[in-house]
Amino acid sequence: MQYIDKLFNFKNKNVVITGAGGHLCSEMALAFARLGSNLFLIDKDAEKLEILENKIKSIITKPNIYKFSVDTTNYEIIYEINDKINLICKVDILINGSGINSSKDFLDIDLANWNDVIESQLNSVFISCKLIGGSMVQNKNGSIINISSTSADPPLSRAYAYSASKAAITNLTKNLAREWAMSGVRVNSLRPGFFPTEWNKKNFLDKKRIDKIISHTPLQRFGDPKELISAVLYLSSDSSAFVTGSEVIVDGGFSCMTI
Repeated sequence: MQYIDKLFNFKNKNVVITGAGGHLCSEMALAFARLGSNLFLIDKDAEKLEILENKIKSIITKPNIYKFSVDTTNYEIIYEINDKINLICKVDILINGSGINSSKDFLDIDLANWNDVIESQLNSVFISCKLIGGSMVQNKNGSIINISSTSADPPLSRAYAYSASKAAITNLTKNLAREWAMSGVRVNSLRPGFFPTEWNKKNFLDKKRIDKIISHTPLQRFGDPKELISAVLYLSSDSSAFVTGSEVIVDGGFSCMTI
């Protein structure tokens, strides 16, 4: 086996991804499929999961995929899914990436809209870490990656609940990293910069806002989801065995820009 393969060997690793059908996490699922991992894909949108499965099958012969079209904010359902996964295998890698956003001005956000974003972003991570992560702690092994955002600090304008939830995810990640370090479970966060979805382009990104983002990004462009893969594989692999409670930033230099 090549040296690099020993550092990054994902053959038959068991990977759970929440929000698997999303813009970023679907690319992560594809990467793990290419590397021979067993995939447990969770997303509320059944159509997105179907599209992702078909895409994987178009490039991988007989991939090992389990799909769960469920709401990640539903504790009882995730509890049941965790039991089903535990009957099949022990989870090696958990990626928490589900969630929605809102572009409403602060004074126009009602409590229901605020709670929808907080529940989908923060509560889903809490539930996933408590149940699936809890099983990993019992098994004394694994890597958890929580998807944060460049909006975690400083907060992004017009993304109030989203920014608050991402900041909380970063904090929760560090909390769990400390608590679970001696149980063999590492917990880190990935902090993407601007990787716009079609929804972002429609609801957030007018020309003025795009110009501001690009001018504040030293690399002068948006990111491509493929550019997150190396960071995800690093945090998931045994090569990062001494890394926990960390935040890996992939933002084209956005966070280091001043004047």
